[in-house]
Amino acid sequence: MKIALISPKGPLYRRRGGIFKQSLRYMPLTFPTLAALIPDDVAADVVCYDEGVEDIPTRIDANLIGMTVITGCAPRAYELSRRYRGQGIPVVLGGPHVTLVPEDAQPHCDSIVVGYAEEEWPRLLRDFQRGQMKPRYDQAPGLELTNNPLPNRNVLPRWKYLTPHVFEATRSCIHGCEFCVAPSAWGRKQLKKPVSDIVVDMRQMKTRKAIFVDLNLISDRAYALELFAAIKPLKIQWYGLSTTLICKDIELLDAAAASGCRGLLMGLESINTSNLRGMGKGFNKPDDYMQVVDRLHQRGIALQACFVFGLDGDTVEIFEETANFAVEAGIDLPRFAIATPFPGTRLYRRLESEGRIIDRDWSHYDGQHVVYQPSNMSASELQQGTVKAWEICYSLKNVAKRLRSSAAPWYIAALTNWGYRHYAYRLDKYYTCDWFYDGGGILQE
Repeated sequence: MKIALISPKGPLYRRRGGIFKQSLRYMPLTFPTLAALIPDDVAADVVCYDEGVEDIPTRIDANLIGMTVITGCAPRAYELSRRYRGQGIPVVLGGPHVTLVPEDAQPHCDSIVVGYAEEEWPRLLRDFQRGQMKPRYDQAPGLELTNNPLPNRNVLPRWKYLTPHVFEATRSCIHGCEFCVAPSAWGRKQLKKPVSDIVVDMRQMKTRKAIFVDLNLISDRAYALELFAAIKPLKIQWYGLSTTLICKDIELLDAAAASGCRGLLMGLESINTSNLRGMGKGFNKPDDYMQVVDRLHQRGIALQACFVFGLDGDTVEIFEETANFAVEAGIDLPRFAIATPFPGTRLYRRLESEGRIIDRDWSHYDGQHVVYQPSNMSASELQQGTVKAWEICYSLKNVAKRLRSSAAPWYIAALTNWGYRHYAYRLDKYYTCDWFYDGGGILQE
């Protein structure tokens, strides 16, 4: 059997090469995980196409095609599916968008995988081999991430990526933020891989610098402490995602720093307390944000902080206020996005019930386009205000000001800020991407 796995290009790759260059994209875990999950009793050759780094052939020699779909790339996935099904090749779709709105994806393929694929992907392949593939496979309750093979990164060309040293320890998050895809798609029970598997994977990879793509690495405190203790002897440097709560738990923060943490991405989201309460992220306290930055910097941890505009408590003053705060706080790498109600989330359902969804073109669900009517401003004001925040924060004067307090080595801080400055002044060409996001499920980008 010949299997082709495809990651369709989404908003980040509307322009060839993405925001910077293709080589700055880190290796996705989806393909290596799916390839490793092919059961021994299914004789299969696998070829992978990541449209973020290469073109996809018009014709593919395959018996079965699997595609991972996020909302922003759904139209492209459906287009490719139509092409290859027209050539007589069955197509399977999975990933966050398919899990959130399976009824949207089902008409565009031969089969869908809803939820995580550790059990359903092997079952689908065995059924396909017998000529009995079903139109839908749903993750069964009680899934655990134990006794699974390590990712097979050999299915992708390492030289096309910034790094192949990408790891996932956990999936989903215990919090229920209104805008977040995770609780709607996969629930709030965090699944965890055995810590020993992470260590073995890092050792065999000879990892020196690692990226964790977990949505919230500290959701389970005891597990996080176990993980940090286990990787500390490896003497690596690592980067990942966390909530601000790590800075309220000094023992946990110190353990992360001692294990090699050198950078965290956090969703600060807003400097407006009512916004945070409304989205279900009341544990974020704007009055504590300065302390968050200070405690991270004291331990040599850089902060990439994300802010979202267009929330119901926002007025036209929010853009300049947030950008100036990010500069004064000394945030290493601030990012700004327009709130996006991804289909299937609580935010989407609420805005739809209020009649505020104004655009249902999934390719616009990318963090850059306004797809709903804001409460206290026009769609145009939201669009232009987001651009203004980027330009304020990444002016030469404010970049220099933030660099003086950065926790990152000066050359890394300068390079990343220069890259984001290039991006900030060309928003009409680029996508406000969440290019850290890769984890949280199989058959997804």
